[in-house]
Amino acid sequence: MDQPALCLDIGSGTQDVLYYLPERELENCPKFILPSPAVMVGQRIQKLAAAGKKVYLYGYNMGGGFARVLMKHLQTGLQAAVHPEAAYAMSDSLDNVRAMGIEISQNCPQGYAPVFLSDYDPGFWQSYLAQAGLDYPEMILAGAQDHGFHPGGSNRLGRFEIWRKFLSREQGDLKKLIFDVPPEEMTRLISLKQCMGGGLVCDTGAAALFGALFVPEVEELAEQQGICVVNAGNSHTIAFLVYRGRVMGIYEHHTGMLDGEKLWAQLESFRAGRLSNEEVFEDRGHGCRVLDEAGGRAFGPVFLLGPRRRILEGFQAHFLCPGGDMMLAGCFGMLKGAALLNGRKFNA
Repeated sequence: MDQPALCLDIGSGTQDVLYYLPERELENCPKFILPSPAVMVGQRIQKLAAAGKKVYLYGYNMGGGFARVLMKHLQTGLQAAVHPEAAYAMSDSLDNVRAMGIEISQNCPQGYAPVFLSDYDPGFWQSYLAQAGLDYPEMILAGAQDHGFHPGGSNRLGRFEIWRKFLSREQGDLKKLIFDVPPEEMTRLISLKQCMGGGLVCDTGAAALFGALFVPEVEELAEQQGICVVNAGNSHTIAFLVYRGRVMGIYEHHTGMLDGEKLWAQLESFRAGRLSNEEVFEDRGHGCRVLDEAGGRAFGPVFLLGPRRRILEGFQAHFLCPGGDMMLAGCFGMLKGAALLNGRKFNA
C-alpha cells in the first residue's frame, strides 16, 4: 500500500481503527479502539428513551447489535418507526420488523427523534480525524460481518451459505475475499461500501485471516504445509484451513456456546476433515465445509487471534500479534488483502 489509508475493523463491541501512513513504521501509525457504530446507536436510543422520546431510525443497513436496546425499550412502551432501507439492519424481512412493533415509514413521523444508522459515517470520520490533526484519506478499507440476505430463512444458514459459495464458486481463492464490488448477497457490505464512497470492503472473518497471513512466518508455513487460522471473536469463532493461497476449509460457531475443550475438539476434527456441517449446525453453530482437495492434510500448526482467544489458553495453539497489536489484526489484514488483490506483497 503506497498511499494513506483509513482501515476499520467493525465488530459487535468495538471498531478497531488504523490510520495507515506508508512513510511511517506501523508502530507509529495512529490507532484507535472505539465503540462500534451499533453500540453508539444503542447508546443514543437509550438516552432518547430515558427522556421519553419516540425514535425514528433512518439511513442504511448496518450491524444490528443495537436492536437489543431498542427491543428492551419497546417492551416498556417506547414507540419506534424506521425507514424501509434502515429496517434491514434488524431483519431481512420487513414483516418481521413490523412484528417487533416498529412502524415502517418513508418519513420521520411528527414528534419522533431521528437516529441515523450506518456502519460508516463520513461526517463523523472527517470530524474525528480533523480533531486528531489527520487528513481525510482517499483510500478506505473496512470490514464488517455480513450474514447475507435471506428474508425467509435462517441467519445461521444464510451466513454459512456465503462461505459455501466462496469455497465452491471461487475455489477458496484468497484474493476473492476482499471486494471492490461485494457479491449481491452481502447486503451489509454493499451498504458499507456505499457509505464509504469508495475503497475496499471484506467480511471481518476474512480480515482476521489476512491478519494472520500478514505475519511472514505464518504466510510461509501456509505455503509449505498448510495451517489453521482461528479467530475467537466476541460473538463468532471462525477457523480457516489455508494452503498455497487457497482456503481449503471453513468452520464457524458462536463463541458464547464454546469452551476451550469443546472448541479444541471440534478444531481437531475440522483439521482432519472429519467434522460435518450437520454436527456444527445442530450444535447451534453456523457450519463447516472442507474441500475434497484438502486430501487429509494435517493443517497444523493452529494460529489464534481475536479478543476471546484465551478460550484456548493451555492448548496447542500459537497466539499471534500481527503488527505488534492483536486488536488491529483485521486492519493489518485488510492492508494485506488489498495488496494481494493488486498482485503485491505486504507484510509486517
